[in-house]
Amino acid sequence: MAFVPAVLVAAGIAVLSLWEQPVAPVKVALNDKLVHGVMYAVLAASLMGAFVYIRRAKWTIYMAVGLFATTYGALMEILQRYCTLYRSAEMADLYADAIGAVIGLIIIGLWHMCMTSR
Repeated sequence: MAFVPAVLVAAGIAVLSLWEQPVAPVKVALNDKLVHGVMYAVLAASLMGAFVYIRRAKWTIYMAVGLFATTYGALMEILQRYCTLYRSAEMADLYADAIGAVIGLIIIGLWHMCMTSR
């Protein structure tokens, strides 16, 4: 049950990544990257939070979760490129996904340190 939130977040990201949306104007590009970062921060935080909850939080798990989230972002970009007619893949989106994942892991790591130091 600990991983249900992470699975739901991953499913939500897949739907939002592959769902046809209207083309945004160029000035919204920064907001798009912010949305990517937030989505992948939530994904990484929810997944790592599950490992913290089941007491399996080690630095190698943090690394694996970061790699998983970034790989998942790459997969979504590939699917957008080759499986949709209305979306495109962007390296900037993948960078935003990776940075978001790292931020999510930092937040969970700090929270975990605070909770275990009591």
